[in-house]
Amino acid sequence: MSLTIYGIPESRTVRPLWAATELGLDFTHVATSYQGGGTRSPDFLALNPNGHIPVLVDARTDAEGGEVVVWESMACALYLARHHGRADGLGISPSTPGEDADALRWSFWAVTEVEADALTVLMHRLVMPEARRKPELALTAERRLAVPLRVIEAHFQKQQADGQAYLAAARFTVADLCVASVLNWARPARALMQEHPLTRDWILRCMARPAQVAAKALNGH
Repeated sequence: MSLTIYGIPESRTVRPLWAATELGLDFTHVATSYQGGGTRSPDFLALNPNGHIPVLVDARTDAEGGEVVVWESMACALYLARHHGRADGLGISPSTPGEDADALRWSFWAVTEVEADALTVLMHRLVMPEARRKPELALTAERRLAVPLRVIEAHFQKQQADGQAYLAAARFTVADLCVASVLNWARPARALMQEHPLTRDWILRCMARPAQVAAKALNGH
């Protein structure tokens, strides 16, 4: 088995990098930026014709053999958890059909219900130069985010009543990894975070994990 992850941690590539680090996998990280034309080279487009990072290449040595290429960051993280983790109820991999369903539904939920507005908040509250920020765009995005945040806050209230501190189980799983990596972008919306304290505290716990910190620091090798 040989794993290669193309991308940089200052992008959605952090999701498969984080997953691979949580799983303790050996992998090669090829630092490929979305700037400078690196994702538009013929070699890269042969891997992902969309010209986006991340790309995961799994050169398998099992009975199937062959090479598996995965793109889309959520798909990369979910693939790693499913095919390179152990369903033992200890690590990030789903150990039951219910946990697997939670990982899938919450990950797709994060992409469809949260990601665009969370990214708008991040850019216009924190990342962009102040002169280019448009607070009105951030405010509109925060108003829309209040709806899905009520959904996940209610889920955490139920989880807490059942003695579970994470999305799918009592332990951190790939469901938390995928969703927290998106909702973390909304943290600059401080009032919104204060209104949803269980969600805020969960994001902070996820972001403090050693594997996440290590993945963010990767420079390629």
